[in-house]
Amino acid sequence: MAFRAVHAEWGTVFAHLPDLGCGQAWESVWKVKPSAPIVCAECRHPMYAKVSYSGLRFFAHAPHAPDCEIALQGESEAHHLLKLELASAARDAGGHAELEVRAPNGSWRADVLASDPAGTWRMALEAQLSPITAVDITARTERMREDGVTACWFSDRPCPPWLGTVPSLRLTTTDNGVLVAEGLVKFAQDGWAAAPQVPVADFLRWVFTGKVAPHAPRRHLFFPQRQLAQVWTAPQYAATEDVFLVEKEKRDRELEEQRARYMAKAAEKRAGIDAKNTVSRQAALELATAAERDARRLHRGLAGEQWQARLMRRPGVREAVEHLAREHKITATVGLSITDHRWAGGTPLIDEDGVPYAVFTPESGLVNGEAFRLLAGMLLLFTTVKDMKRFDRNTRSRSRRRVPVDGWKMQHTEVVPVSPPAEKSPPKVAEVRCRRAAGAAAGPCACLEPQLTAMISGQAHLAEPCERMTPAAAVYTASCRTCGGPYDKPWRRIRP
Repeated sequence: MAFRAVHAEWGTVFAHLPDLGCGQAWESVWKVKPSAPIVCAECRHPMYAKVSYSGLRFFAHAPHAPDCEIALQGESEAHHLLKLELASAARDAGGHAELEVRAPNGSWRADVLASDPAGTWRMALEAQLSPITAVDITARTERMREDGVTACWFSDRPCPPWLGTVPSLRLTTTDNGVLVAEGLVKFAQDGWAAAPQVPVADFLRWVFTGKVAPHAPRRHLFFPQRQLAQVWTAPQYAATEDVFLVEKEKRDRELEEQRARYMAKAAEKRAGIDAKNTVSRQAALELATAAERDARRLHRGLAGEQWQARLMRRPGVREAVEHLAREHKITATVGLSITDHRWAGGTPLIDEDGVPYAVFTPESGLVNGEAFRLLAGMLLLFTTVKDMKRFDRNTRSRSRRRVPVDGWKMQHTEVVPVSPPAEKSPPKVAEVRCRRAAGAAAGPCACLEPQLTAMISGQAHLAEPCERMTPAAAVYTASCRTCGGPYDKPWRRIRP
């Protein structure tokens, strides 16, 4: 199917033009006897005029045609109709248009080659309805550009995957004709918005006169547009984008400088606070060290040893000392200055040099004055996580607001024991009933009163059934200690 041929007397003729482009009627070549002397412009094989079922006029090769590229194209009627539409739009836009123009060296073929009547520019209008890769369409565009021919690719398919890879547009057919639906944009606020749909002839008129040109957007395209690598827009919109980017860069730079000044000022202020805190904490530590030294002089001999042994028997003190040895490699003893108000009711733990290192279970209600300055720089130990969080919460309450700038240094001595493996023993009546109800040792637990254990981060935690799913139950699996089966219902941890 071709629209161009060569007549022996009239020269090049075009099937889509009313006068064949040479002042002759279609009937002069269609169904005439003998056949009109027309041949293919490529292979010079005889051709004859035809009309499709839909009324489309074209030229077809006579039988036994050679391997002509036009004969082998196999283009659809929709493709030819789109080429005719592009050619007509190019002529309406003031350009000269030819169909199926081949490069002198045969490296490319343009569906429609639009050119300036004065010969100052040439532009290929490509109708692309069949699938094509981005690599192939880019290569074809580059071959045309090497010969001084720009290109624009057109498709009326809903979502061409190559759209924007090269200068291209998506078209749509409406009651007002064929319009540009996607690829023509304008700059609005801080990004690209879709331009109003315009006829193809108007778009080509803008292109031919330099009012619209391809552009690689550096800002986003607003929804519902796709993010295209290349679009068509007016030069003034491209300039507006440049101005916006320059101003945005200036604003970002000023904001970054302002943020840097703020951070430097905050760092300077924090450094001053840290310096003051270091001085006050060191002074508080020296006073506490002196108080411990005075207490040791007061409790000398056997009375002092008995007093220290009594302090070591306080609940949790030995575990706190072992925690310091295990986690901090500190050999600590109980401070004899335990009654000093600076410890806020807690138990001081003194290192080998007689310097306080940590405080065990201070009371939040006694943290004030000298006690606050001392404890702000000390390690605070608590028996459980719950006690530690309670102390932090109480010191942050509105009534106290006694929290260091960098927060408390707190740890807990709680160690969750791992449940030892159950010894084999004759099953109890409840266990037998549970196993029978479960049906299999590997089945889910069906005990009436399951005893649950959950392994969390390598440690065993006691658990119990509950009505709603908890965060722990959503991540970890609990098992029944009675029957050994997994528990697939909601459960929660039992806090110690």
